[in-house]
Amino acid sequence: MERNKHFFYVVECKDGTFYAGYTTDVGERLKKHNEGKGAKYTRGRGPITLLFAQEFETKEEAMRAEYRFKQLKRPEKERLLAMESGERYVAAKELSTKL
Repeated sequence: MERNKHFFYVVECKDGTFYAGYTTDVGERLKKHNEGKGAKYTRGRGPITLLFAQEFETKEEAMRAEYRFKQLKRPEKERLLAMESGERYVAAKELSTKL
């Protein structure tokens, strides 16, 4: 029996805002966001770019990470998002210890 995958993810919208969410399929979720069929917040703000995705054992853990990220102020979120080789990423170790 294959276990379910649960992800917390962060995307950047074309207007520079962040959107954080939960999904069981990151690729399909990004596709939905970019088609304008994802979250209401991302409609009209596409295309979106994936900044971070982290897999968790349970839905509850992934949603807890999402909630905690959303509680941070923009500068705190940006501290978790770093620049490397011109691409944005979240240092998973740092994020895990903060969440």
